[in-house]
Amino acid sequence: MAQHLQMLLSHEFDELDEGMQELIYNEYYDLAYGAVFYIVRDHAAAEDVIQEAFLKLIRRRPEFENESKFFAWLKVVTRNSAINDLRKNKRHRNHVEADSVLNHIEAKQDAGASTEKTVEVRMMEEAILRHLEDMKPEYRAIILYRWKYGMSYKEIADSLGTSEDIIRQRLFRARENMRKVLRKEWEGSDERRKI
Repeated sequence: MAQHLQMLLSHEFDELDEGMQELIYNEYYDLAYGAVFYIVRDHAAAEDVIQEAFLKLIRRRPEFENESKFFAWLKVVTRNSAINDLRKNKRHRNHVEADSVLNHIEAKQDAGASTEKTVEVRMMEEAILRHLEDMKPEYRAIILYRWKYGMSYKEIADSLGTSEDIIRQRLFRARENMRKVLRKEWEGSDERRKI
């Protein structure tokens, strides 16, 4: 896990060669993308936040006693950057989608979150669990590994004996399939309420 990022503990980013800098950034990107996308719910915004957070990380890095404190700090800076971006741009407030529930990071409700939003998230989770049983076994396994167990693409690929690219592709297809099923179910329930 994050073997290249660990180099930031003992080296200044600017002192590393360009190839190593790229490896470190890509590793950080892979580590941060899920958490940032969960908060901002927009691919382009997630990429912007990751770039901003990475710049903060390499410019303001304090000294750390050990690796775990470094990674905890890294996650806090990343999460705070995403939240600040969300506040600044007021994107997607009170908007719940299947993607946010399917994401590998548990949905944490703010103390001030509305009861309606909390109920909607729970209903979405229940619907996802119901529909998981009808999915192809390879899609079901990947969603459970990613969503329930928080496994990285690499960890999933290793456990299933396949490549990360295939896992990304299957996860994309599984999410699309789930999104279609849920959209159909939820739009149908809205239609019935209107009648």
